[in-house]
Amino acid sequence: MLPAGECFHETGDEKKTIQEKSHMNMAALVGSDQVSESTDKDDLSLYVSAFIEKEVGNDLQSLKKLDKLIEQMTESKMQLEEQVLTISSEIPKRIQSALKNADESKQSLNRLLEQEATLSSSISSHLQAAQPWMDDLRTMITQIEEIERHLAYLKWISQIEELSDNIQQYLMTNNVPEAASTLVSMAELDRKLQDSSCTHLLGFVRATVKFWHKILKDKLTSDFEEILAQLHWPFIGPPHSQAVGLSRPATAPETYTNLETLFCQLLKLHTSDELLNEPKQLPEKYSLPAASSVILPIQVMLTPLQKRFRYHFRGNRQTNVISKPEWYLAQVLMWIANHTEFLDEKIQPILDKAGSLVNARLEFSRGLVMLVLEKLGADIPCLLYDDNLFCHLVDEVLLFERELHSAHGYPGTFANCMHILSEETCFQRWLTVERKFALQKMDSMLSSEAAWVSQYKDITDVDEMKVPDCAETFMTLLLVITDRYKNLPSASRKLQFLELQKDLVDDFRIRLTQVMKEETRASLGFRYCAILNAVNYISTVLADWADNVFFLQLQQAALEVFAENNTLSKLQLGQLASMESSVFDDMINLLERLKHDMLTRQVGHVFREVKDAAKLYKKDRWLSLPSQSEQAVMSLSSSACPLLLTLRDRLLQLEQQLCFSLFKVFWQMLVEKLDVYIYQEIILANHFNEGGAAQLQFDMARNLFPLFSHYCKRPENYFKHVKEACIVLNLNIGSALLLKDVLQSASEQPPATAALNEIGIYKLAQQDVEILLNLRTNWPNTGK
Repeated sequence: MLPAGECFHETGDEKKTIQEKSHMNMAALVGSDQVSESTDKDDLSLYVSAFIEKEVGNDLQSLKKLDKLIEQMTESKMQLEEQVLTISSEIPKRIQSALKNADESKQSLNRLLEQEATLSSSISSHLQAAQPWMDDLRTMITQIEEIERHLAYLKWISQIEELSDNIQQYLMTNNVPEAASTLVSMAELDRKLQDSSCTHLLGFVRATVKFWHKILKDKLTSDFEEILAQLHWPFIGPPHSQAVGLSRPATAPETYTNLETLFCQLLKLHTSDELLNEPKQLPEKYSLPAASSVILPIQVMLTPLQKRFRYHFRGNRQTNVISKPEWYLAQVLMWIANHTEFLDEKIQPILDKAGSLVNARLEFSRGLVMLVLEKLGADIPCLLYDDNLFCHLVDEVLLFERELHSAHGYPGTFANCMHILSEETCFQRWLTVERKFALQKMDSMLSSEAAWVSQYKDITDVDEMKVPDCAETFMTLLLVITDRYKNLPSASRKLQFLELQKDLVDDFRIRLTQVMKEETRASLGFRYCAILNAVNYISTVLADWADNVFFLQLQQAALEVFAENNTLSKLQLGQLASMESSVFDDMINLLERLKHDMLTRQVGHVFREVKDAAKLYKKDRWLSLPSQSEQAVMSLSSSACPLLLTLRDRLLQLEQQLCFSLFKVFWQMLVEKLDVYIYQEIILANHFNEGGAAQLQFDMARNLFPLFSHYCKRPENYFKHVKEACIVLNLNIGSALLLKDVLQSASEQPPATAALNEIGIYKLAQQDVEILLNLRTNWPNTGK
């Protein structure tokens, strides 16, 4: 190998030989196959060029590496050739093995197919030979199933006949309890067969149950009625007459034993009685809640009372007067009261002992209430268009319902009179009549001489709201309407009444607005203030009602209705759902707007009077007033007297005529206007010497502000403009000069703000303070 320095002396033949060897080695590197396509040749050339550039580069001294590089390429070529030969020899063997395996699999598959064909032929021949047996077997199975059905049918008949025979045997031996128990078993069989398609079997079972039920019921009812008669049932007279039934001296123990026995036996018959007799239902239009029939023994106990009710309150009897619903309603309440003690002390223990969950008193009441519902259903169509009779009926029914629920614990989930009043035709008429009489009441209350006078005007503790009689009567009317409809069974009906109440509130608001407009010229008068108190009272009460549980439940019901009908936006629905708004919000907003308008008018009226009274005070010679040191005692400016007297008189007047909350809003609104007026029209419109500034400070701090000290602890805080202006005008000369320099030299806001805060200025801006400083005339002569 030549030294590096001698490379430059190589001949042309040597260079050519080196290049040929290099090309040969590169050819060995990329393989012995010749590339036919031009794109492959280009790629190979690029690869070789890149390889030489990487290994040799532009440094010719690197050519000394070529021998070593050639050796490496040759070795790589030999390794690749060996790999190719090895793979070429192994591939045919693998192919041969795969072909052999495929051939064996094919032969195995053919053998399996032959076996499958043989087996399929064998099965087909076997099925063909067994087909007659299968047909015969299917026929036999069908016959067996039919026989089994017949056998089951006969078993049912046998079971029913056996039960029937048992009942007959028990009755022949006068074993009525066992007969009743057996009838219960038969009724249970009847229930089990309800889904069967065997109509004749069903008819047989039902006829058998009906036959024995009638016999047992007639016998037990007759015996039970005899026992009740011994106890002088029913108790028609006053409550003290129950003592006869509760304490029979000689026969009481035996009688009560028989009563318990017969009651329990009749209770057993209730199962079959429900099967045979559908409970009497009123028409579907009344939407009564689903309920089972009254238990059989209670039905028997109710029978004499039902007869009496129908005798007296149906047909042409003198007691059946359509204008006197209170007669039959009071009669039913009296019957319930008369029998309560007996039912609780004698009948309820029997039911408890029998394991029944029935409440004897409520079951008895339910039976009597059904009589009332039937009577109402018959009477209401006859008086629907007579407003006075209909209204009287509704009033009496509501009183009856209240007594029934409160005194006798009748559940609201049972059928009651409110279901009858909720029927569409009756309900719409009720709404119409309610609206009519409410409007008439509103007319009378507003036209009354005492309409605008508070009932409690002489009682200070009670008369905080200063509510006029018309407003209190109106809210009492709304409260009464709420009590009348709150027990309605349907939320949709309650919502309709709620809309009626909202309409009445809006109507009353309009009437108040009309009266208010008539009193506009006397906005400080007694009637105007009474109207304002009325508006405030109604708004306050409605806001309180909005948090009442009953109206919150109505709000939820309204939310569901609005969501179904898409009558509100998502925002409004969200507000209702989150309780941010209430069902009365629209009314409250209108009332609050009216209240604000009326207060604004009152404030404007007083403010105009104050401005007129302040004309002389505004023109005082603030420039030439003597300084405080020149006066023995500071006294109020004579020109301020009319202003302060007017203000004092109006405050006293309105404090007496407006309720506390309204008066508070009034004086705060007035102070706000007064503060701005004195600041802009008196202070900024004048210049002040030292005496003038001191006099202004004295008039405000010692005379104006104390007028409001009765209503708040620090009245000066409501006169921020005036208070701070007095501070600026009364600064001593040194402090004023220093403040003026600070304000003029301060390029940034914080230093000026800090200086103002230090002397008690928080409301006025920097520019305002500079203006006030310029209004002072007692500056020293500095030659500027």
